[in-house]
Amino acid sequence: MSNILNVGVRALQANQAALSTIGHNIANNATVGYSRQVVNLATVEGQYTGGGYIGKGVEVASIQRVYDAYLTRQAALSKSVSAQDVSRAEKLLQLEDLFGTGKTGLGASVSEMMNAFSDVASAPTDLTARTVVLTRASETASRFNDAATQLANLQRGLTEELENSVSTLNTLITGIAEVNRQIQSVVGLDQPPNDLLDRRDQLISEMNKYVQTTTLENNDGTISVFVAQSQPVVLGTRAMELKVANDPLDPTRSELRLVNGSTEVKLQDSMLGGGSLSGLMRFQNEDLTEAQNLLGRMAVSITTVINAQHKLGLDLDGEPGGDLFTPIAMSDGTAFANNAGSAGIGLSVADPSQLRASDYRVTFTSPTTYTVTRLSDGVSPAVDPGPPPTVDGLALDITGAAATGDSFLLRPYAQSAGNMHTLFASPRDLAVASPVQANMGTTNTGGLAVGKLAAGSVPAPADVTITFTSGTQYTRSDVPGTFTYSPGTPISYDGANPSAWTLTLTGAPQPGDTLTVGAINPAYAPLDAGNAKALMDLRDMKLFDGAPLTDGYAALIANVGVRAQSAQYAADVSKSIADGLEAQRTGVSGVNLDEEAAKLIQFQQAYQASAKMLQVAQSIFDSLIQTVTR
Repeated sequence: MSNILNVGVRALQANQAALSTIGHNIANNATVGYSRQVVNLATVEGQYTGGGYIGKGVEVASIQRVYDAYLTRQAALSKSVSAQDVSRAEKLLQLEDLFGTGKTGLGASVSEMMNAFSDVASAPTDLTARTVVLTRASETASRFNDAATQLANLQRGLTEELENSVSTLNTLITGIAEVNRQIQSVVGLDQPPNDLLDRRDQLISEMNKYVQTTTLENNDGTISVFVAQSQPVVLGTRAMELKVANDPLDPTRSELRLVNGSTEVKLQDSMLGGGSLSGLMRFQNEDLTEAQNLLGRMAVSITTVINAQHKLGLDLDGEPGGDLFTPIAMSDGTAFANNAGSAGIGLSVADPSQLRASDYRVTFTSPTTYTVTRLSDGVSPAVDPGPPPTVDGLALDITGAAATGDSFLLRPYAQSAGNMHTLFASPRDLAVASPVQANMGTTNTGGLAVGKLAAGSVPAPADVTITFTSGTQYTRSDVPGTFTYSPGTPISYDGANPSAWTLTLTGAPQPGDTLTVGAINPAYAPLDAGNAKALMDLRDMKLFDGAPLTDGYAALIANVGVRAQSAQYAADVSKSIADGLEAQRTGVSGVNLDEEAAKLIQFQQAYQASAKMLQVAQSIFDSLIQTVTR
């Protein structure tokens, strides 16, 4: 009699547990990270009698979650990669929006400034034309300043986003440690705490959206979590903290650090693996840095070549020209914290046409020898020993005493665009006249003509007379000997300053034809526009990696555009992969309402049958009692 009651009670309890579990699944159908749970039933060992074993019913062996560790891990990692690509792509789109095109773009401003010299070349005494040049120059400098400010604002916004993300990440880290503590307290009960395990897995999955993690299971049921491949952020029930700090080599940039008590460890960007933090750091250290360097190099190169040419001219009062723009002083190299020597490195422009848009690292292999690494591509370019030593058009001014192993970070262009300004506002100070002129002999009979006369110094040197002895030979008054004439071949002044002027002739001379090159007649200087033409010709100067001066901005926006397009494609692909893996994980661990509804009916009927069994047992018991009491 007692056996049938026990069988009925056990069946009732087992089916009730199954119904509760099914209800729990249905209730958490939309809960992110929830894993479907199932009740595992087991037969209670039967009781032996002479006629065989009599069954004792059923019991709940365990309640387990349907969980695939491999799919869960792969889904978390794919989310990490997707978050990295998406965050970088979003920032690149913001960066692309900063560099406008058309008439409002920086490139149009540079072109209009250079083209403005054509009006001055046509009317060198026209103050209005001169004023237009200065206005265009001021506008160009202003647009460089605005672009630099916008890049700085983007960096500040990036830092704020990093800080917000790290704050959220620290909350997740603390949550994982707390769940570990709860799991540790119940691990001795020999049954898995399913909901706690789901919660921990979800926290780790959320954490992977910010930074890629690896995990290690401990014997007490807890999990240790690591970032940057080897740095622990959760050790059992102990949580570490992440922080955003200024880069000691460049305070305008940020870096991630792991705080462990009084110790702080920098998390290397290359080791982060994935997550939005990795994408943001990559954007800062690669994409934003490249844009700053391209913009800064434009500012440095343009101001250098225009200033150099402008100083070769004469203003409306016959005075030598000065700088049109403020010369941009490059930042000195930043010494690494562990440097033992007292050396310092200053930077200046040696050849603006050779400048590369990159940061550099200088490492001393001995107190007197060093290597230079271009960080944009990892190449170590050859260093011209000088003096001064030069690399990629930059002159290095090394002072003090270096120690073996000392290193310096060189960021020559990072802040350059924000330091571009015009130096004067008076149109009379615009030096558009050439200090030299070429005068043909009054008795010339040939077809000799001046193709181009370029000044190389102010004031001009003494007069030099070129006398043609034939159609292919000439003599010079400044040096003895006979020289061969070839139309289009430059003739340079060979006095104390070999670059004082360069002359290019065309046409066929006759014997006895002469040409005199010397200082311009002061009376005619205001009417001359030789330097204006030279400034205008700078438009076609091969200044940016072989591209003309006016194409520098086009190269910049092309670089940013290609990066943005590639990043968006990578984001689309990685998001598709992440969505696919999450769908696979959900297909295994997720709740299927149709399936749960079918099980609900199954166990409802089983529950009702179990209850009927108890009714039968009660009826038998009542009959037995009545029989005994009669």
